[in-house]
Amino acid sequence: MLNIDAAPTDSISRIDSLLSQQPERSRCILVLSSYSRSLTNFRLELLKSMVRAGHTVVAAGPEDDPEVRADLAKIGVEFACVPMARASLSPVRDVATFLHIRRLIKRIRPDVIVPYTMKPILYGGIAARLAGVPCRCFLVTGLGHVFSEANLKSLRGRWLKRLSVWLYRWAMAGAKVVFVYNDADRLDIIENALIRDVSIIHRVDGSGVDVDHYAFAPAPSEKPVFLMVARLIKDKGVFEYVEAARRLKQQRPNAEFQLLGPFDPNPAAISLAQIQKWVGEGIIDYLGETKDVRPFLARCNIFVLPSYYREGIPRSALEAMAVGRAIITTDLAGCSDTVEPGVNGYLVIPRSCDSLFSAMSALACRLQLAAELGRRSRELACARFDVRLINEILMHRMGLSNHDRSDEALAPDACEGPVQEQAYTMRQQLDATRRVISWRG
Repeated sequence: MLNIDAAPTDSISRIDSLLSQQPERSRCILVLSSYSRSLTNFRLELLKSMVRAGHTVVAAGPEDDPEVRADLAKIGVEFACVPMARASLSPVRDVATFLHIRRLIKRIRPDVIVPYTMKPILYGGIAARLAGVPCRCFLVTGLGHVFSEANLKSLRGRWLKRLSVWLYRWAMAGAKVVFVYNDADRLDIIENALIRDVSIIHRVDGSGVDVDHYAFAPAPSEKPVFLMVARLIKDKGVFEYVEAARRLKQQRPNAEFQLLGPFDPNPAAISLAQIQKWVGEGIIDYLGETKDVRPFLARCNIFVLPSYYREGIPRSALEAMAVGRAIITTDLAGCSDTVEPGVNGYLVIPRSCDSLFSAMSALACRLQLAAELGRRSRELACARFDVRLINEILMHRMGLSNHDRSDEALAPDACEGPVQEQAYTMRQQLDATRRVISWRG
């Protein structure tokens, strides 16, 4: 049975001490995640921005990871452990999660809550609303499998979506702002009436990427080296990647096909036995999981993500773009936002091994072209996906910026300043000229 009071005593005392030292004009912010390591992998720069603006920040996640605690402490953010089973549909566990979040909110009394991913949004949003948290800001990094076409094919899936819609409406009622990463999620929010005032929906280009940390690295030119980075679940397109690799290996025996990523508790997870089988056949090299993907990106020349999962904007693709790699991904919301077809990569048909094989084959024999596409990826990452640009927009929309600016709404997807305007203009141009190249065998 889950113990909803399982927060370490020293953590509680540190949080109390932090709150007691809070400056008068600062605000207490609770950032709520469903995976603790995502706080340092994906949100570290945003958390730094909050601290630099003079706010008191508490970040919460389900895994009590000492490294996450230490990394957050270095930037002045306290960590709180909130039990949460990401892939579980157990009502008992979800109720326990909700009660623990509610208890944490009552203890720290945040002025602002920023939950991201489905369960934190649902249970954190409801708990914050009931507790009267005045400023509730939601990062919809992707609505998830519940809203996918595959889920709606079953009666159980349709029931889960109806329940989720009801919970989303309850959780996000009265929100200050709802951020989305792609137009598909924006439309689903509107069509399912998840919020009443659609003017508070604002699209941003994902979580962004630190283009200094993920510095450009020249692509190797000796042989084709493909890399896929993803959680090991079926919906990420792992089976399609392996099948395309199997075919291409027959044509180009020297080609390497690498797979990097953690195993996952998701019901659609791929087993260790399956991975070992593919490795034993000599099709792929499984690289395990890593805290730093940069060395692996530096050793590949083509990045592949054939996902048909309901992505926001995949961070793995943004990191590959920043390092300067050609991108092959699917023509689906989120994934397609990372590619201007024929300019920095190719879009392929979801679930199509033939389409994926043709795109991979086209670059396997043209590594110079792959290198040129990679350079354009780097340019696009710097102009549109720089984390500093993204965080400035987020901070302003949430009313957390320390600049003397009014809190008036900006035009959808727009932002202030010459750099932001340049990025916005580029996105408009890309959207206007987007041409989908569907590679067919």
